[in-house]
Order: sequence, then structure tokens, then C-alpha cells
Amino acid sequence: MIEGQEGVSWEHWLALADACERHGLEGLFRSDHYLAIGGPPQLGSLDAWTTLAGLAVRTSRIRLGTLVSPATFRHPSVLAKSAVTVDHISGGRVELGIGAGWYEAEHRAYGFPFPDRSTRLEVFAEQLEIVRRQWTEERVDFAGRHYALVDCPAEPKPVQRPHPPLIVGGAGKRGTVEPAVRFADEYNTTFVGAEECRARRHALDEACERAGREPTSLRFSLMTQCVVGTDQAEVSRRLERVGGRQEGAIVGTVDEVTEQLRALEAAGVERVMLQHLAHEDVEMVVLIGEELVPAVA
Repeated sequence: MIEGQEGVSWEHWLALADACERHGLEGLFRSDHYLAIGGPPQLGSLDAWTTLAGLAVRTSRIRLGTLVSPATFRHPSVLAKSAVTVDHISGGRVELGIGAGWYEAEHRAYGFPFPDRSTRLEVFAEQLEIVRRQWTEERVDFAGRHYALVDCPAEPKPVQRPHPPLIVGGAGKRGTVEPAVRFADEYNTTFVGAEECRARRHALDEACERAGREPTSLRFSLMTQCVVGTDQAEVSRRLERVGGRQEGAIVGTVDEVTEQLRALEAAGVERVMLQHLAHEDVEMVVLIGEELVPAVA
């Protein structure tokens, strides 16, 4: 998982995608931000969905997706159409992560509305329903507080059946969990360790049971920082390069990181998106693919 807003150039994206494709990783996900978070604003960001469309042409195996696209950036019909377009270009390899949006500074800088949290969650919930219905229904009528669709055909439909995976990003709270239980295929949480993952998985399971949904039908995943090296010296060098260890990070040698991933699996985590902050360090991607992936397979 790459933080694309931190100055990741097209050449960087090609190198990262090639490393994922050639060395056994399952997929390549990217953030959807327009303004740098960890560095000066001049770092810049290529648009998430346009980038994924380009990478869909340059790859043939890996999954591609966003973690996550904020509901504040695009009309849901545009978001649904963008994802379907990448799904067709990739031959059915796209996944769509959606969240309510949180980074106020980029909204102010780029002119996106940034309403209060309650309103953003309402917008997010409506978007999630609209996207899912546009992908699966012949025609869509929708009358909500924030969006209205009239006899929308939403063609063509996705390549993937019944539709591309819909991922909801959140912290296990009601505002994201309840819409996820209704419409999503996966719930992704961030930057927490095994015990907190266990608690959030439990909250998700309880919400599924209240709604009459089988809990195992909603995948639970984690996105968190990862720094891995062949030995402790390499781990230390890589940690220093990215400014140190974040909360909930997965850090260590291949054997140590394997143990940490096993602990997350025991806590109910079914997939981990490894946040790689030093995007120029393609060697770490190769190490993950060639040594870490076989160790946890």
C-alpha cells in the first residue's frame, strides 16, 4: 500500500507495480489524497483512479485498488464509473475502497466541501449504496438527502461478478460499520495491533449478526506500516529512512514479521495491506514478495 500523495512519480509507480507483479505479491493499493501529509505540499500526487487505469494496462496479474477514496472527492456515479472503467481495462482486477474523508487541509486547498463528520458519514453511506446498486441493478432510482438518481442504467456493468470488491475503511465505529454490513465485502481498519484488531473484528461480527448477515461473509483487513529487512541493521536503516515506527506497525526481520502477521491472523485479520512509505525502496517490495509471502502462505 503506497501513499501516493508523498511525491510518488509515474516512474515510481511503474517500478513498484513491476516488483509486485514479478515477485508474488497479491496486489498494489494506493491512498487517494491530493495533498501531502507527511511532507511538504510540493511533493504532489497523481490522481488515484487515473493512476490505477494506467497500471491496469501495465500489469496482468496483481489486484489494484484504493485505500480509500474519500466520499467528499467525487459524485458516486463518477466513482462507480471510474472503478468500472479500471475493472474493464484490467480484465477484472480492481477493488474499491471508500471512506468518509478526514483530511481537512486538502479539501480546503483544492476546494472540496468538508462538512461536519456526521454529514460526511451520511454522504459516505449514500455513496456506498449507490455504487453497489449501479454495479448490480439494471436501473437505479435513488432519492437520498445528498444524492438523487432517476432511472440510471449505469452501463456497462463490471467485468467481475457479482461486482468488484467494495472495501470500507474505518475504526470499527457505528458510522462506518453499519453501512459496511449492508453493502461492503470487506472492512479495513488501520494502524492498530492484534488486540485492538480482535476487538474491532468482534464489533464487526456483532453488527453482522444484528443485521442477519453471516459474519464470515465480511472480510476483515488491516492497513498498517511495514518495515522489514534481512537483518536488524537493515531494519534499523529502513526505519530511520521513514522517520521511525508508527503505532501498530509491523517491523522486523522476515521471521519476526511473520510472527506478527500470525498474531494478527489469530486476532481475526484476513488480509494485511503493508504500508510502504519509502516508495523508492523497491528492494523491500522484492524481499516481501520473495521471502515474506512464502513464509506466511
